[in-house]
Amino acid sequence: MKRQKLQLASGDAEILSVDLKEFMADTLRRRILSMELAPSAVVDEGALSEEFGLSRPPVRELMRQMAAEGYLELEQNRPARVSPMSYQALRSFCQAAPVIYVATTQLAAINATAQDIQRLKDIQANFREAIEQKDVQSRVLFNDQFHHEIGKIANNTYLMPSLRRVLLDHARLGMIFYRTPSPGQIIDDVEETVNQHDEIIAAIAARDLEAAGDIVRRHMDQSRKHMSEYVVPDSLNVPIQI
Repeated sequence: MKRQKLQLASGDAEILSVDLKEFMADTLRRRILSMELAPSAVVDEGALSEEFGLSRPPVRELMRQMAAEGYLELEQNRPARVSPMSYQALRSFCQAAPVIYVATTQLAAINATAQDIQRLKDIQANFREAIEQKDVQSRVLFNDQFHHEIGKIANNTYLMPSLRRVLLDHARLGMIFYRTPSPGQIIDDVEETVNQHDEIIAAIAARDLEAAGDIVRRHMDQSRKHMSEYVVPDSLNVPIQI
C-alpha cells in the first residue's frame, strides 16, 4: 500500500487517504453498533493505523471526531475506549429517545424532498430483507441507518449530535434483545416494526407532523417494551422444597 501511494500524484494520494479514512470510520462505527467492539473495549490507535494503512494523525483525528459523536471516550494519558453502557445510560435513553426521535421525524416531514423519501424507501427495503433473512445484525444496522437518514433530512445541527448518541445505544440494545426475543411475540413485533417504518415514511412524505409524531411514539413504546421484557424476564418456575 505504501509503495502504491508513492507512485500516485499528490492529489490522488490525498483522495486515497480520505477514502481510507472514511472506510475506517464506517467500519469502526459498524463494529461498535454491532457490539463486535464491546462497550468499554479499548480501541488501539496503532492497530487501526496498521489495519487501514493510515498514519497516526488522521487516525487520531477520526477518533476525536467519533468521540464527539459519542462512539468513543477519550481521556488524557489513557487509551480510547468504546462508550460504556450502564443502568443510568439505559434510563437516560428511555427518557430522551422518544423526544429526539419525534423532533427529528417531524422536522424531516417539513424538509423532505422526493429524493429523501426514495432514500428512506431504499433503506426500508434493505431493512425488510434483513428481517426476512433473520439477519439480526443487518436488521439493527439498517434500522440505525433509517433513523439516521431521517435525522439528516431534519437538518438540525442541535439535534443531530443527540440523535447519534441515542442511535448508538439503541443499536447496541437492539443487538441484545433481538437475539433473545420474548417467546411467542417476535413474529407479531417484526411485522409491526416493518409496518411502522412504512407509516413513518408515509407521514414524512405527506408532511403530516401530527401523524409522524404519533407513529414514532408508538415505535419507541415497542422498543421500550422489548427492553423491559429483557431486563425483567419471567421468573424461573422452580419448585421450592422446604
